[in-house]
Amino acid sequence: MKYRKLGNTGVSLSEIGLGCMGMSHAYGIGNDEESIAVLHRALDLGINFWDTADFYGSGKNEELVSKVLSKNRDKVFIATKFGFRVKEGIKDFKSMDDAYLDCSPSYIKKAVEASLRRLKVDTIDLYYAHRIDPKVPVEETAGAMADLVREGKVKYLGLSEASAESIRRANSVHPIAALQSEYSLLTRDLEKEILPVCRKFGITLVPFSPLARGLITNTIKRENLPENDFRKTIPRFSDEYWKNNHKLAEGFEMLAKNKGCTPAQLALAWVLAQGDDIIPIPGTKKIKYLEENAKAAEINLTELDLKDIEDLIKKYPNIGPRYNANTQKLVNK
Repeated sequence: MKYRKLGNTGVSLSEIGLGCMGMSHAYGIGNDEESIAVLHRALDLGINFWDTADFYGSGKNEELVSKVLSKNRDKVFIATKFGFRVKEGIKDFKSMDDAYLDCSPSYIKKAVEASLRRLKVDTIDLYYAHRIDPKVPVEETAGAMADLVREGKVKYLGLSEASAESIRRANSVHPIAALQSEYSLLTRDLEKEILPVCRKFGITLVPFSPLARGLITNTIKRENLPENDFRKTIPRFSDEYWKNNHKLAEGFEMLAKNKGCTPAQLALAWVLAQGDDIIPIPGTKKIKYLEENAKAAEINLTELDLKDIEDLIKKYPNIGPRYNANTQKLVNK
């Protein structure tokens, strides 16, 4: 495994990280035993950058990760997040309509203690605000997070799905080490303003869903998605856009075959090729996909490879929004 630096921290992280959300949240029924095996295999592969959040499975994902993390603390750089809370009275969480944002200083103090307890660690390496809370000035949120650094409960701070302006304002309070946002071949809106601001301040971009939630791999059959699979709410998997996206995925698979790799590996190689300050965190709960993703770090793309990919994307422009209207309101704030 190759490694890249996290912002200006000097910390070395694996070029391919591991998103742990799907092990407990959003993508059908999880299998804890299988997920624990994936975490151990990640250690074997040198994947030292793991990502979770207190919201995933209502804390269950942090508890799951802790079963391997706590015994291998020196081998893992752990990132988690706070901000989303399930609405009062909701027992069966089904969609983001059942949640609300709370990035108030008072809640941050409670959230970090709960995450530390579930993760069974003394310090969280990277602590993100899961979204920018419109009810709370971002300076107040960043200030409360900075207090956690001074208290030794957190090492580095991050934001998720923040706008260029929010990044500037938060960074003026305390250095921001990472921005976690969706970024892939099919989601590139942050290239215009957000990514340049990150580079100005030496902030690492941590793309989640770098495989476009599996769409670009050409392995998904919509009819086989479980009822509780989050992708059923995403426009890109709907009738309106599926024909376009399925053809795009088929074309991308052909490019991957010509390159001698899988579509997932080609998609991750493309993300890595966008800059040394980018560290994707593809999620998986299967060892075979973890191993497949890890090998993407070995793939070098030529200028012709990159051109062929761009030409294909332009051929199928009707990709569709990445979220439904309600969820989209929470990004780039």
